[in-house]
Amino acid sequence: MSKVKIKEIFQSIQGEGPYVGYKQLFVRFCNCNLKCNYCDTEFLSDKDFEEYDPCELANKVNSYDKIHSVSLTGGEPLLSADFLKDFLPLVNQKIYLETNATLADKFLEVKSFIDIVSADIKLESATGIKNSYKFHDKFFDNCRGVETFAKIVFNSKITQDEINSCCELGKKYNIELILQPEMIGDKMSVTSEFASYILDKFLEKYENVRLIPQVHKFLDVR
Repeated sequence: MSKVKIKEIFQSIQGEGPYVGYKQLFVRFCNCNLKCNYCDTEFLSDKDFEEYDPCELANKVNSYDKIHSVSLTGGEPLLSADFLKDFLPLVNQKIYLETNATLADKFLEVKSFIDIVSADIKLESATGIKNSYKFHDKFFDNCRGVETFAKIVFNSKITQDEINSCCELGKKYNIELILQPEMIGDKMSVTSEFASYILDKFLEKYENVRLIPQVHKFLDVR
């Protein structure tokens, strides 16, 4: 039976996106296929981790109650799609997938088990990742039929072309866009005025956009 490396499992408050404030169980997978400039998460598999087979992890996850959902996060959970295909049918909780939205084919392998998709749109100005839109386009196409929203981390370097591209994706797939200012510790890297200005620039192109900073940073929770 396949096993997966899990960095940590913990309960906390969801601090990002439209489900902010809900109690979740976070299952953090090791490894990622991207390396974003702003990433502050330690997810490498060559350091502290625990290994689980599907039954072991399902038993642990199912032992929690009074949570809204189980957040599969990372790293990039879809790198472990083969494991997820065995694990997810055993879980009796709602599944909330946090993903960088670049592994469209892997998502299809587990789509039927996912209740909510929290997907990133990677801006080169913030992440250093180039040409991500073609991967996001295919990913959001595969998400049809599953509740999906997109998070967009931005800083002062965001460009009008990036705004246009994000809004085009939002319109094409009718998904809500969540603007998330890049954080430095528990502070936004941009002023409130600039964040509001960027929201207005998005709203000129697409109406289904919200500005929601990382609330868990202000609450000082994980």
